[in-house]
Amino acid sequence: MDTVNPLLVSSASGLKMDVNGGEMRKNPTLICAPLMADSIDKMVTLMANAKATTADLVEIRLDSLKNFNPFEDLNVLIKQSPLPTLFTYRPVWEGGQYDGDEKKRLDVLRLAMELGADYIDVELKVAHEFIKSIGGKKPEKIKVIVSSHNYQSTPSVVELGNLVVKIQSTGADIVKIATTAIDITDVARIFQITVHSQVPIIGLVMGERGLISRILCTKFGGYLTFGTLEGGVVSAPGQPTINDLLNLYNFRQLGPDTKVYGIIGKPVGHSKSPMLYNEAFKSAGFNGVFVHLLVDDLEMFLRTYSSTDFAGFSCTIPHKETAVKCCDEVDPVAKSIGAVNCIIRRQTDGKFFGCNTDYIGAISAIEDGLQAGYNMSSAAGSPLAGKLFVVIGAGGAGKALAYGAKQKGARVVIANRTYERARELADVIGGDALSLDDLARFHPEDGMILANTTSIGMQPNIDQTPMPKDALKYYSLVFDAVYTPKITRLLREAKETGATIVSGLEMFIGQAYEQFERFTGLPAPKEQFRRTMSKY
Repeated sequence: MDTVNPLLVSSASGLKMDVNGGEMRKNPTLICAPLMADSIDKMVTLMANAKATTADLVEIRLDSLKNFNPFEDLNVLIKQSPLPTLFTYRPVWEGGQYDGDEKKRLDVLRLAMELGADYIDVELKVAHEFIKSIGGKKPEKIKVIVSSHNYQSTPSVVELGNLVVKIQSTGADIVKIATTAIDITDVARIFQITVHSQVPIIGLVMGERGLISRILCTKFGGYLTFGTLEGGVVSAPGQPTINDLLNLYNFRQLGPDTKVYGIIGKPVGHSKSPMLYNEAFKSAGFNGVFVHLLVDDLEMFLRTYSSTDFAGFSCTIPHKETAVKCCDEVDPVAKSIGAVNCIIRRQTDGKFFGCNTDYIGAISAIEDGLQAGYNMSSAAGSPLAGKLFVVIGAGGAGKALAYGAKQKGARVVIANRTYERARELADVIGGDALSLDDLARFHPEDGMILANTTSIGMQPNIDQTPMPKDALKYYSLVFDAVYTPKITRLLREAKETGATIVSGLEMFIGQAYEQFERFTGLPAPKEQFRRTMSKY
C-alpha cells in the first residue's frame, strides 16, 4: 500500500512543490502544527497563525478543549481551517488529557471523519476495533494514522519492526511511532526503520536527545514532523518551532543526499553554531544541515552514526579531550594541545580526522583586542610576547589557549578548581599552576591577561563569575570563552575596572572559519559570519 502525499505534487525537475504554488522543496515531508487550546475560538485563531507560518497541516488536539460540543464544534473547525486537518483525541492512558468514556471518544473521531477531516489519529490499542467499525464507510480522502507512544525508551530495531507490522495489520494508512531518547544513539534505530519502510511512516523520538529525528526525517523519508507555533508550547517533549524548522534548519531544502554536520556537546542547546553554519550553507548552495547533538558518550555516538552522510562535527565541552582518542588521525597541533574541536569524516574511507581550530580563533581575538586597546602595531610580532597569561580551566579549551599563548611567547599560568589538573597541564606546556581559590590573591605584576575557558557564567547561570571583581584590576585584558550571554558577568566587571574585554563570540567566529572550510571545501564567508552573529 502506498499513500501519495496529497498536499504535494512533483514538478518536472523531481522537486516537490506545494499544490498551492508555494516554494520549491526537496522533500515531501510535511510540517504539522499541533494546536492545543481550551476553546474553539482560540483553536480557530491558532489555525490562522499556522497558515501564516506556511505549515502544511494542523493537528487539532481535541483533548485540550474545555467545553466541547462534538457535532457543532467539529463542523466549525473543519469548515474554518485554512489548512488540512488532523484530529487527535488523546486519552490519558496514551499521554493525553481525555479521561472520559472511551466509546464517546471514538464516536467523536468517527464523526470528524464523516464531517470531512483529512486525517485522524487512533491509538494502536484501539485501532483494530476502530478501523473494523468504520468498515466501508471511510471516505476516500481521509487517512487513518495509527499511533504508538513510548514515553520510557526506544525499543530495539527488531521490536520496532514488529511494531510497524502490528500497526500495519490494523489497516492503518500511515504508521506513527513516537519513542523516547535515553541516548542520542536511540534515534538511529528510528531512522533505520523509517528509511526501509514500505508504508508511509512518522517516526519521531521525544526529548532533547531526540531532536534530530524531527529535522532529519526529511532525509530518511518521514511522512511528517511536528513544529510548534511558539517556543515552549509543545504537545510532546522536544518539538522545535516551525520558525526554527524553516529558517534555522532550512527544512524544505533537505533531502536524502543532504550531508549532516553538528555541534557535539553536553549541554548543547545554547550553541549558535547551527544558526551560523546553516545560513552559510544556504547562501553557498551547499547541500548540508548543521544540528545540535546532545551527546553523552562520544565514542558510541561516532560508532552508531557510521554513514559518511554524517560528515563532520564541531566538538565542545565536555568532549574535546575524548575526541582525540576517538579519531583515527589527529593533526599534530591538536595532538600537542590534547584536544580536538573539529572532527571530519573522510568521504573516501569513513575514517575520522581531528584538528583544533579553537586556539587560532581565541588567540587571534586576544591579539586583536590588545592591538586595538593599546595602539600596537601588528608588525612588531605578537603583543602577547612576554605577557603573563592566566588561563582559567584545564579542559579542552584551556589546553588550546595555553598552547596558543605559549606559541606566541607568553608566560602561561593555569588556574583550575582541582590543582592537580592545573599542574598536569602546566607541566605539559611549560608554565605555572594555581588552584582557582588562590587566583584571586595572585598578582605578581600588573597588566596581565586573563582567559576564562570554563562554563562558569554561561546561561542559565549568568550571575556566576570565576573571579571576584576587585581582583580584575591587575589585568589589562580579560577574555571569556563563554558567549551566551555575549557579555558575561566576568566581562562586565572587567570592563568596569578598566580592562579591555574580548567576548567569546570573537573566538567562536574565528574558530568557525576553518571548520566551515574543512566541512565544505569552500572559502569561509567571513563577512556573512559577522553579520549573522551581530543579529544575535
